[in-house]
Amino acid sequence: MICDLSLPVLIASVLAASAPLIIIALGETLSEKSGVINLSLDGVVLFSAMAAFVVAKETDSLLLGFFAGGCAGMLTGIIIGYFSIYLHLSQVAVGFALSLLCRDLAYFLGNPYSRIQGPALLATKVPFYDALPSSLQIILTQPLTVWFAIFLIFALYYFFTFTRTGLCLRSVGENPAASFARGLNPGKIQLTAVLAGAFLVGIGGAAYSLSFKPGWGHPQGAEGIGWIGLALVIFGGWNPWRVAIGAMLFAFLQVSSIGLQDLFPGIPAQVFQTAPFPLMIFTLIILHYSTRKNAKQGNSKNKFQQFIGRVFMSRAPKALGRSYRQE
Repeated sequence: MICDLSLPVLIASVLAASAPLIIIALGETLSEKSGVINLSLDGVVLFSAMAAFVVAKETDSLLLGFFAGGCAGMLTGIIIGYFSIYLHLSQVAVGFALSLLCRDLAYFLGNPYSRIQGPALLATKVPFYDALPSSLQIILTQPLTVWFAIFLIFALYYFFTFTRTGLCLRSVGENPAASFARGLNPGKIQLTAVLAGAFLVGIGGAAYSLSFKPGWGHPQGAEGIGWIGLALVIFGGWNPWRVAIGAMLFAFLQVSSIGLQDLFPGIPAQVFQTAPFPLMIFTLIILHYSTRKNAKQGNSKNKFQQFIGRVFMSRAPKALGRSYRQE
């Protein structure tokens, strides 16, 4: 327990806080599995959050708001895909420039809607709610974004592991030239993966302004989330389950910082608001060092080190970040 939070409330808070980040990180995982890295994530999250809130406010429809957020993300995916896959420009340079552009556009275009009330996705009760214990009622009363994030974990894991299309996508991310020799179209597969991943990132951005932190303003509350999402993909070894675990860890740090504000009222609130970011980076460094050390030692007798090495040891797709030129 943290401060006055009971365990069920803590679990429910972590699930709600991690859902948008899980969707964003899994969208980036889908893109990177094909060999294309999208560094525009941080700006795209803000841009899609703004677009989702504006559309939902104007149409009074949450469904259209989420769809608009996904389309805003897909629009950036088109830019990333065209410049990186077909013009063979640096994926890092294009993504970084697009991140800054999307961030500034989000604040500029969304300024008229800053700090005004709009529609919000509320938590819903699960079936057989009254028959459940009170602790489960607290945990399972969640917005639909939480259930979508959980579904997405299973769906992407199944897609990458058990489907032919997922295998083709992974093969392009490992060796596009060999994939082309076997009759695949690496450019088409990569573009499809980038667009689908960017759409999911847009949905995650919409989840911030329409569910987790309803509203739009400057700051919106999702600043820096895109960079954390990129780190989580590496932290999770491009595996949907591990990526989701990393997102929940970051959400736990965020919830913990809220509880610590009540324990230490003399410390400025800004310290606790920024604390999850360096703590997450520190955790990644420790895990990276532990797994690398374990790999160098070979078969360690320490079973805990063996477990950590198997779970968190990561290997990027071999063609990640490299533009493939068809011969």
